[in-house]
This record gives sequence, structure tokens and C-alpha cells, in this order.
Amino acid sequence: MHVWNDLITLAASHYEGGAYGHAVAGAHSTGLLDLLVSILTQQATPTVTASATVEAAQGAPVGPEAMTPIVMIRGLALGVVGFVLGVLVGKPVINWLRDRGIGKSIRVEGSPGHQVKTGTPTMGGLIFLVPLVLIIVVFMDLLTFKSLLLPLGIVISCGILGGVDDLMSTVGRNRGGMTARFKMAWLLAISTIAAFILYFPLGLHTVSVPFVTEPISIGLLYIPIAIFVIAGCANAVNFTDGLDSLAGGTSAIAFMSYGIIAFLQRQPQIVYLCFAVAGVLLAFLWFNAYPAMAFMGDAGSLTLGALLAVCALMTGQWLLLPLVGIVFVAETVSDILQILYFKLTGGKRLFKRAPVHIHFEMIGWSETQVTMRFWMVSMVGGMLGVALALL
Repeated sequence: MHVWNDLITLAASHYEGGAYGHAVAGAHSTGLLDLLVSILTQQATPTVTASATVEAAQGAPVGPEAMTPIVMIRGLALGVVGFVLGVLVGKPVINWLRDRGIGKSIRVEGSPGHQVKTGTPTMGGLIFLVPLVLIIVVFMDLLTFKSLLLPLGIVISCGILGGVDDLMSTVGRNRGGMTARFKMAWLLAISTIAAFILYFPLGLHTVSVPFVTEPISIGLLYIPIAIFVIAGCANAVNFTDGLDSLAGGTSAIAFMSYGIIAFLQRQPQIVYLCFAVAGVLLAFLWFNAYPAMAFMGDAGSLTLGALLAVCALMTGQWLLLPLVGIVFVAETVSDILQILYFKLTGGKRLFKRAPVHIHFEMIGWSETQVTMRFWMVSMVGGMLGVALALL
């Protein structure tokens, strides 16, 4: 207890005179829970407008006082809250999905030995989507951080799109789900709307390049690039969602990486969002760890990919996305190469099967070995991405 009081005194002295100084000092009498509530509910930064978001994405600081350590503290605290909420709703969501027969069907030509997973509840992305929406609405000041309305819209729209596909593929007579073209058309529509919002209301039109001091403006070219990045990343995460914990773990690592990048870019709202997503994903992994009790489905994977792309675009560091999301890129490229090689060679295969995680299973790696090793690659990519963002 004495150690805790000493830490509180030190923190209070560090923020002496500010709202958080009083809140932290009050922890002597109110305790850790009240301190956490004060961190989550009070303004952690001065007002940050859409123009300030643009300045941050273009490399200009929002203000020296805007990115005190309390911003990172609040982001991490939101991650903890997200984890707790996700764990609390996880079991009820799984039971609800199971009662309604929303279970995964496993393709015969898919990963070897995965037929035993048939019937495992899918659309488990609700485990992290529901808490995430609650956190954004309740704990993030949308009146101040209006730019967060875009990520919120992405979560809701892609969640609905993926959820409808999950339902169509698991419930009713026709279990084929949406056609690929129909789903891609809707995904492109969502991506186009998001790209126009990024360019016009938010005024984003630059890319940060490592070793180049000033961000480079690309003008209207930003719009088609943003559409491609959002739709491409959504599909890439969807390809990755094939093994227990694979998509969830690599996504959590990617969001934490961009949370750190956003802190370096002085964008507190993206810091909060990224760490909140990481927290709810860790809760999902609680139920998705091998052997999985639920799969995220398209409701989860499409949303995560599109949301990650939007976060990358809002930081201006979207050029680093292929590195931070290196596993997603590898999965997508392997699938494309497999198709091209098959057509060019008249039926020969470059990989035993694609995406590449199935290839590694077929050469003898266990499912958990593939997942853990891909996590490691993702961590290395995330570290390199953060390092390059500093240059």
C-alpha cells in the first residue's frame, strides 16, 4: 500500500496543477478504481479539431501539451476496459450464436484436419465489435474528436456487411454466402465513401516517407489509393482468418503498432482507438485460442482490415502498412501468386495450398506453430514500422 501511495504522489507531482494532477492525487482517498474512471472520463488533451488532425497527419505537432504521458495512459486504460468488456460479453455471444445455429462449415479442400471444427460458432467478431462501439461512443469524446466518426462508421458498416455474409453462409437453405462480386461491390462502396471523407472533410492528401522530412502531397491521387488500401486491407485480413488466433493476434499487434505511431504523430484520438481495438481483440483471443470456441467470421475480419487501413491513412503513415501488416500481405500475395501460377502453367501449383498458412500446415507445421511464428513475424514487422515512422 505504501508503494502505491508513493507512486500516486509521484504521478500527482508530475501533473501538478492540471486536471489530472488533482485526479491522480485524489487516488489517495478514492482508490485505483476511481482513478481509472477519472482517466477514462476526463479530457486528456486540449480540444483537437479536424484541422489539427490534418496537421498531425502531415507531420505538424498538435501542441506540446497535447501528448503528455497521460494520453498513452488513457489509451492503455481503454485497452484494459475493452479487454474486460470483451471477456464479459464473450460467453453470452458464443451461446447466442450456438443457439441459432450460426456455425462454421469447413471446406474439404481447406486446411488439413480442420473438418473437426465444423459447427464452431462464427460471427464471433461480435465479441470485440460490440465492446468497441461502446468504448468509442461512451469513452471517446466524439464532439471533440469528430474524426473518430469515420472509424465508427467503418466498424458499423463493415460489421453489418460481414455479419450478413456470415448469416447467409450459415443459416437457411442457401449457405453459399454472398457472391464475391456482390460483397466486393459493397466493400468498394464503403471504401469510396471513407476515401472521400478522408480527402474532403478531413483534408488528408499526403503520404509520409521514411528519410523524407516533410510529408508529400499527392493531391486527388489520394482518393483511389485510399480506396485500394481500405478494400485491399479488409480482404487481406479476411484471407488471414484461417487458423485459431491467427487473424486476431496479428491484428492486435498491428493496431498496437499504429497506436505507438499515432502517439509519435501527436494524434491522441488514434492512440485511444488503436489501443481500444487491441484490448477487445485480446478478449476475443481468450475465446479464439486453440481450440477455438468461436471464429470472428467476415463480420470481424472485414471490419478489422478496413479499420486498420483507416487508422494508417489518418496517421499519414499508410506507406508502412505493408510492413506493419506483413502477414496480411504475405497471405494475400500467396493467394494471388497461386492463382496466376496455376493459370500460366496449366494446372501446376506454386504452393501446396493457398493462402500460405495452409501451405505451412501441409509441410508439417502444427496449427499453433504456424500461428505463433506468424505472430513473431508480425511483431518484427510492427517494430520495423514504428522505427521507420521515427525517421
